[in-house]
Amino acid sequence: MDAKLKAIVSHITIIGWIIAVIVNSGKKEELASYYIRQTLGLYLTWFALSIIGVIPILGWVICGVGSLIVFIFWLMSLIWSINGEMKSVPWFGNSFQAWFKTL
Repeated sequence: MDAKLKAIVSHITIIGWIIAVIVNSGKKEELASYYIRQTLGLYLTWFALSIIGVIPILGWVICGVGSLIVFIFWLMSLIWSINGEMKSVPWFGNSFQAWFKTL
């Protein structure tokens, strides 16, 4: 599996992310590792938003709007990985790279 395919697979649910991590663990490729870190950050952000979503009214609004934004960022990341470009998602993308640099 080449780096571009690993990057794309990492976007396809958490199971695809796990597969990409396992396949990339042997011979780490920069593009694949980059998007593995980006998607992990997006998945964790979505998970945090879903926890906030249990709070009535305000939590629902934050969760709904936040989830839409995370989905848009996920879609942008997927398109960039398909094109083979290494671009960070807005706001937290550079932080994701720093926080998950061991992946």
